[in-house]
Amino acid sequence: MTKFHGTGVAIITPFNDDLSVDHHALANLVDFNIKNGTNYIVICGTTGESVTITKQEKQAIIKTIIDANNSRVPLVLGIGGNNTSAVIEEIKATDLSQIDTLLSVSPYYSKPTQEGIYQHFKAISEVSPVDIILYNVPGRTSSNMLPETTLRLANDFKNIIAVKEAGNNVHQYLKLLRDKPDDFLIISGDDDLVLGVVLAGGAGVISVLGQAVPKQFTNMINLGLEGKAKAAYKIHFELMDLTSLIFSENNPAGIKAVLEALNLAKSTVRLPLVEATNELKEKVKIALQKLD
Repeated sequence: MTKFHGTGVAIITPFNDDLSVDHHALANLVDFNIKNGTNYIVICGTTGESVTITKQEKQAIIKTIIDANNSRVPLVLGIGGNNTSAVIEEIKATDLSQIDTLLSVSPYYSKPTQEGIYQHFKAISEVSPVDIILYNVPGRTSSNMLPETTLRLANDFKNIIAVKEAGNNVHQYLKLLRDKPDDFLIISGDDDLVLGVVLAGGAGVISVLGQAVPKQFTNMINLGLEGKAKAAYKIHFELMDLTSLIFSENNPAGIKAVLEALNLAKSTVRLPLVEATNELKEKVKIALQKLD
């Protein structure tokens, strides 16, 4: 379980100007993160623009990241959706021999009941050959997986080991932290709230911003895990402006603007997303200069 304590990053999918996947930039970004302290990498999550990636591209992305990682850190693969049978088919059809855990989002658009969410993940748990991290992000799914449902799944299925909670709801975090099984991990998906979550007993983060500033972000999380609140909040305050900026238009356009300013990837995104505005790009550059 300790492999998912600390800082995970939801890695972007870099694109060339012609919208093809930039595998060179992707490999460099993986290496940059590992060398600067990132503890694990999430492949093809929301930030990786998974909904506009083809099956063939996804397999190529997985291979690039596995090769660049070279077994240095654990890898988490995003496989989720609102068609339970299709999710199960993808899990069965995917070579997971180099993947440590799945990240599976709560069903979106369909707006199932809590029982529907439970039965969805029950079906996935029963076929998955690797452990599962649940992903609750009601801002994107239009459906909140309540703590009672998360904890029911945590207690009923041993291969459901954690939840990436991204509801931006402090009370919901605290209920999960108070009532969770001892070996179940609460991982923050909210970059702005993560430090408070870690100090309250959370395991860490799956971060968007962390991939651009892995050294600072990982240091903040590690200090939080050690209970060194004052030192951790010093870094949190330094990162606050940049954290707000990357979500001000859309994700991942914001983080791609940061990575472009750092010469790590182009800011190109696929429709229906659009590239960050020039105004945002200028604000990002100023924030990075202040951060040094």
